[in-house]
Amino acid sequence: MAPKVSKAIVLRHIPGRKGEVYYPIEKIFLPIPPLSANSVLVKISAVALNHRDFYVRQDLYPNVRFGVPLCCDGSGTVIAVGSAVSQKWLNRRVIINPGQGWDNHPGAPESECGYRTLGASPAGTGTLQEYMTVDEKDVFAMPEHLNDAEAAALPTAGLTAWRALMINSRNAIPGRNILITGVGGGVALMAMQFALAAGCNVFVTSGSSEKLRRAEEMGAHGGALYTDSNWDEKLLKLLPRERGRFDAIVDSAGGDIVDRGVRLLKNGGVIVTLGMTLGPSVKYPMKAVIRQIALVGTGMGSRKDLGDMLEFVHANRITPVVSRAISGIDDVEQIDAFIGEMGKGSQFGKLVVEIEKKEGLSKL
Repeated sequence: MAPKVSKAIVLRHIPGRKGEVYYPIEKIFLPIPPLSANSVLVKISAVALNHRDFYVRQDLYPNVRFGVPLCCDGSGTVIAVGSAVSQKWLNRRVIINPGQGWDNHPGAPESECGYRTLGASPAGTGTLQEYMTVDEKDVFAMPEHLNDAEAAALPTAGLTAWRALMINSRNAIPGRNILITGVGGGVALMAMQFALAAGCNVFVTSGSSEKLRRAEEMGAHGGALYTDSNWDEKLLKLLPRERGRFDAIVDSAGGDIVDRGVRLLKNGGVIVTLGMTLGPSVKYPMKAVIRQIALVGTGMGSRKDLGDMLEFVHANRITPVVSRAISGIDDVEQIDAFIGEMGKGSQFGKLVVEIEKKEGLSKL
């Protein structure tokens, strides 16, 4: 018999100013809506956290919704299908599309509402719940080599990295020099893995020597601490003699990245920015114009991008890095503290909540 209610973790409203408030979370029971002809019911196995889940608690994303399940990344198993859905989906292990409003346009979301990320948002649902009703077009077969936690860690980080590197950098080509800043975060690690699989020479930065070491163990050609004032000079010395400049930079920090990029990049090089953690804007100096350095903004991606990314992951046996996993949806205090870890930025890889209690959780 199909379940009628689902446990979910949601935000509870309290008064407070944007950026100063920290909305508490609570467990509630939500009724599971009847399946439409084109929907499926997924029993959620694992949910990955993103920095977004920490920021929405501070009201730092627009249109935060209360009583709507948190999180946009999830994996699970289809346990029921609508009347118009092929029976092939039954008992299939799947990954859930983390957003709505972007089907296959190469440049931007088609929806007039723009891209809507799942989780405490106007999308109306999220993955941090036991059961989730999803449109058939928003479930994708899970790459067979991944376990549930690894699969949950893939959608947002993988989709963002895919669009940044494989589409917007225009340099995912064998032999090209790619710099990925802030390695250790989920997106940076996925971008690094994609670039390595594409045959690029990959270099990284981090604020941690340990994270640099681990990135090099995974295949990065070298790295530098961005806490060093001359980190750009150190990276240039690591490049192959026959190709002494970078072709592209994938960056999430902002700050002085364009000034640094002018020194690091070839003429016509590309900086792809997917965040500005050091401030709300980036200076673009005239010397970047003269060098024809392109600064390209990027976000997540379309359903088509997600499908293409999953095919690449499957073909190249790429496995997302899970930093730590916890088990169960009932311990609200544990989940609360786990989300708080996102604000520290100490993890190497993704933080994952496995919905069902299991033995032998992977802790890397």
